[in-house]
Amino acid sequence: MFSSRTPSDFAENALSVRLRTMGSAGALILDLTESNPTRAGFAVPSGFLSRLADPAATHYSPDPRGLLSARQAVARDYETRGARVDPEHVILTASSSESYSLLFKLLGNPGDEILVPRPSYPLFNFLAELDGLQVRPYPLRFDHEWHQSADTLAGLITGKTRAAVVVHPNNPTGSFLKVDEAKALVALAAERGLAIIADEVFADFAFDLADRRRQATFANHSDALCFALGGLSKSCALPQMKLGWIAVSGPAELRDEALSRLEFIADHYLSVGTPVQHALPGILEDKASLQAPILARLKRNLAALSSAVARRPELTLLPIEGGWSAMVQCPATRSDEDRALIALESGILVHPGHFFDIDAGCHLVVSLLPAPEIFDAALTPLMNAAVR
Repeated sequence: MFSSRTPSDFAENALSVRLRTMGSAGALILDLTESNPTRAGFAVPSGFLSRLADPAATHYSPDPRGLLSARQAVARDYETRGARVDPEHVILTASSSESYSLLFKLLGNPGDEILVPRPSYPLFNFLAELDGLQVRPYPLRFDHEWHQSADTLAGLITGKTRAAVVVHPNNPTGSFLKVDEAKALVALAAERGLAIIADEVFADFAFDLADRRRQATFANHSDALCFALGGLSKSCALPQMKLGWIAVSGPAELRDEALSRLEFIADHYLSVGTPVQHALPGILEDKASLQAPILARLKRNLAALSSAVARRPELTLLPIEGGWSAMVQCPATRSDEDRALIALESGILVHPGHFFDIDAGCHLVVSLLPAPEIFDAALTPLMNAAVR
């Protein structure tokens, strides 16, 4: 009676069951998985949301690509990363998840494949399956920093492969693709007729702005068809605004056909709210003021975590270049789920590494977003659980 695109088994894992039980009993739990900035104590500047009251927003303008003024604002924002983006090459969506869904509909037929990184956030399997596609994971390699290998991807391409996803920076590794890695990927995609989907939602949160090795963005013109994803949820800490975007680049003929087909798909949804489209230019103009307190907290919590790990020789804080998460490598005498359960019994919620498809060793993934008082209070019991 139901589509195979939805799960037939909704059973909870052991960590979820224990969390629900403890929550029902009124236990105090310090959440180090928090990734929702609206629950992390960041104040929206006074008068900021008054932009949504623009009288022009009361008029419905159903442009499938989004209002031109909003797309122009996105193009100006890309200039801050050195990319020249034509507003006509931008499509607005309601979220990054919707961007993925539109692109999966654009690029693949049922049964086709998408290459996705491992480790990474556990979203792609579900989104791909909802559009009838399959995912083939490709590994990121770690040698004191994380790397992507175009040669590894090449060995995974089949006759059904339609696109490769890169998350830039990756969640949870916090690693950016390096310029040479990006060039190799683009060359491979152009040679093999693949599209590149570059998820850049955390790209504004780089810890070392002077690092010239990292690829700035995939929104620039390239030899391969590229789709760069961004949005307000992470870049401006405004997930409630429900606005994302896709910047399309590549060979002109291929790019223009992709845009026409994307417009056709988007025209059947028209999902982006008019008020937030009208507000977007002002929001992006104030982006720096929204990001500054977040970046300050990320760096502050990362420093506190680094200090705590340094006092425990059994633990290793893996290098992180940007984003909102950090990974702690623990002794492999227990599984990461066991260590997460031990932490939870101490009132600390943390993600086990296998949640992100980390299939070797024992890792705990920590969000750097929580308020400092919560983060600091959680560190000692978390460190104890990580070595117990």
